Amino acid sequence: MLDVLGLDAVAEAIYRGMLTSPHDGVTALATRLGLTEEQVRRGLDRLSELALIQPSGREEGEGIGFRAIGPETAMEVLLARQQAELAAQQMRVEASRAAAAQLIAECSALRPRAVDQAAEQLIGPEAIRERLAELARTARTEVTTFAPGGAHSAEDLAASRKPNADLLGRGVRMRTVYLDSVRNHAPTLEHVSWLHQHGGQVRTVPDLPIRMIIFDRRQAMLPIDTSDARAGGVVLSGAGTVAALCALFESVWQIAVPLGTTPKCDAKDMPPQERAVLKMLAQGYTDEAIAKRLGVSPRTARRVAANLMERLDARSRFEAGVRAVQDGWLPSTR
Repeated sequence: MLDVLGLDAVAEAIYRGMLTSPHDGVTALATRLGLTEEQVRRGLDRLSELALIQPSGREEGEGIGFRAIGPETAMEVLLARQQAELAAQQMRVEASRAAAAQLIAECSALRPRAVDQAAEQLIGPEAIRERLAELARTARTEVTTFAPGGAHSAEDLAASRKPNADLLGRGVRMRTVYLDSVRNHAPTLEHVSWLHQHGGQVRTVPDLPIRMIIFDRRQAMLPIDTSDARAGGVVLSGAGTVAALCALFESVWQIAVPLGTTPKCDAKDMPPQERAVLKMLAQGYTDEAIAKRLGVSPRTARRVAANLMERLDARSRFEAGVRAVQDGWLPSTR
């Protein structure tokens, strides 16, 4: 019955047996449950791994030396473990989606336009601006955007105001995800507030996997090079590819925090931005790479990283990642 929570039938039977007859030893449990002693020992190992049994303090000969924790506590332990595993799986899924999105953009840029009619190459900022303007003019239902990079220049913000107003005026739904760091940059904050006031939906997250804009769930523009979005772009129109990018957007949108709402700390009293830094430390990111992903200065990234390492009493980034998993700050990715 509890197999969905990681407890197999044999381990569950042993757990129940320990609750009803807490003084039974291995032999007595095996006899009563119709199991071999080896099965009972393996089941005890599994229960210990799941933290459902604890040392009892009894002398050997008075039982098996362990006691089963109460059912209510056991369910909390199993559910917490399941939630951690789901969170770890979600992290892997998001990382895979982001990597796939970038791979799609890079590979599409290498293929000639005549060979792949589902990928259109754009070279240089002028070509990107012109194609974006054309896609915006023909959009009918929705435009969804990942806008990494942190603070945006006043010129870029001003240039985007009219096309955004045109889209919203035509009833096109606009959803944009920015970085949390824009909440501390007055010009960008003013612009996204303007978007929100005119019907655009704006949310923020600590970091974004890639820059992209999707038009009507039919065409998506991504940069060829994530380190220089102005160098070139690729417009993708393959149904399967665009569907995958839409799924990536929706998964991030669901966890993003609406503008005007303060991002909440987690159970460890850790703000989302600090948690993102911790994940990147565990993955071996440099301070400069962390700063770019968060849209903050390298000095800020170093300060946050140093603070986290001090709190974890870690002397290296690798040790910080290990300790974060051991202490429950990050889910295990096994």
